[in-house]
Order: sequence, then structure tokens, then C-alpha cells
Amino acid sequence: MACAGCSITKEGSSGGCGGGCSSGGCSTGGCNRLNTYDWLSDAGIQDVDPYHLIEATFKNGSRKDFFKIEYPVLVQSGDWIVVDTGGGYDVGRVSLTGELVRLQMKKKKITETGTFNPVIRKANERDLERLQEARMLDNATLVKARAIARSIGLDMKLGDVEYQGDLRKATFYFTADGRVDFRELIRHYAKDFRVKIEMRQIGSRQESARIGGIGSCGRELCCSTWLTDFKSVATVAARYQNLAINQAKLSGQCGRLKCCLNFELDAYIDALKPISTG
Repeated sequence: MACAGCSITKEGSSGGCGGGCSSGGCSTGGCNRLNTYDWLSDAGIQDVDPYHLIEATFKNGSRKDFFKIEYPVLVQSGDWIVVDTGGGYDVGRVSLTGELVRLQMKKKKITETGTFNPVIRKANERDLERLQEARMLDNATLVKARAIARSIGLDMKLGDVEYQGDLRKATFYFTADGRVDFRELIRHYAKDFRVKIEMRQIGSRQESARIGGIGSCGRELCCSTWLTDFKSVATVAARYQNLAINQAKLSGQCGRLKCCLNFELDAYIDALKPISTG
């Protein structure tokens, strides 16, 4: 699919759509990742009392977080911003502002009384250039990091690497069956990449959400586009829907049972109740 009609450029780009976009679907991937639509902003509705928190997205939606706005910084949806991370700064894009942020926090069960890092300022051209440099380092670092992990003999799988916008920190996302002693690995990474290293263990479903892909249905993976609540999926869900218990066909790209087996499960259970009681 082409993205000629997309007006939003890829992360860290100052113009053009050749490398993929951050809204809509295109063949380059990574476009629909956990996107949110700020319909209040597009409708031109102004908040009488502006909300002091905003939602920002990083690496094309693979990670989101909330930040507080301090006067005189004023931002709106779509703006590129520089945020304080407590150990440097990062560059992200504002995905939600105003009352919708309050609703999103309520959905994620995050209280307003928590501690939030501040928005420093709007991003300039130099900030976006450094962000693009960081994104270009991600894949090369991932390949080299996997080779180092194999040489040490650690039972883990590196799924993704994300450099911070100031290039001072790199977060390595990995999956493993149990606990992993990666102290020696961190020493190797710090020596080779010369940045602050953070190791973060995630589940198989979270790994698929970060990487993205196309499911057997022909659409982008639900976990990388809109699904954030990963519930356990049991084979009983397939039995209720009269599906053959074929592990290969029922498993998603993460190797676990497909999340969509739960989508219509309640409807099937309700439909079977009169049959079982009758």
C-alpha cells in the first residue's frame, strides 16, 4: 500500500513520506502502532481549563508515557517535544492533550497524584536530527547485541533496542523463560556501545507488539495497533467456537494462542446457554 496521501512524516523526519509515516497504514510498517485520535483537538474545541498532563509517543507508538506541562510551554497534538527522563532527555510526539488524557489515564489506572517528568520545550530541527540518528542506530545495535549475547551463552532473546533521543542511553528489550544474570552482558554492552544500558524483560506478546507484523487475517497485528490489555487465552476459547485444536493455526507470531480468540468468546458462550439448558 502507498502512503502518498499521508501528511505526517516518519519519526525524526523533517518532511516527505518515503520512509514510512506515523499515521495510517503503509508497506513500510510501524505506522499504526498504538495510535490514538485526538478528536477534540481536530474539532477545534478549546479546553476552558487546560489539563496539566499530556500523552507522548516514542518510536512510532511502540512506547507511550504521560508528562506534565509547565508554563510557559504550550503544546498541541502532533507537536514534537523534548521531555525530561530523569537521566537526560528524549524526543517524542504529542499524541493526546486535554480531557482525553484524563480519560486515557483512567483507562490505564494511573492516578493524577503520581510523579510525572516535565516537558522541557518544543523540539527544534537539531533535536529531530539527533532523534533520526538514534533511530538509525537501533537496528545495527540490535544485530551486534545479539551476537554478544550468543557469545556469552545467555538463554535470552533480544527483540528490540531503543536509543534515547540524546543518544546517552539505550534500552534493550528481551524475552526469557526465567531470570537472567546479565551483569556481564551489561559490561560488554557499555564497553562496545559507550552509552548507559538498561535491560528490560518483556513477554512474548509485548515483543510482537513492539516489532509489529501482519497476521494470518491479512491485517496488522492487534497488539501493535490498538490492543494494550493482554489477557490470557486458553484452548477452551477455541472449543467454545467449534475450532479444531491445531496449535500451529491457533498460535500468533508470538508463539502464543491468538488474542482474537477472546474477542467473540462471550457471544459464543451466550449463544450456547439456551442450547445447554434446553
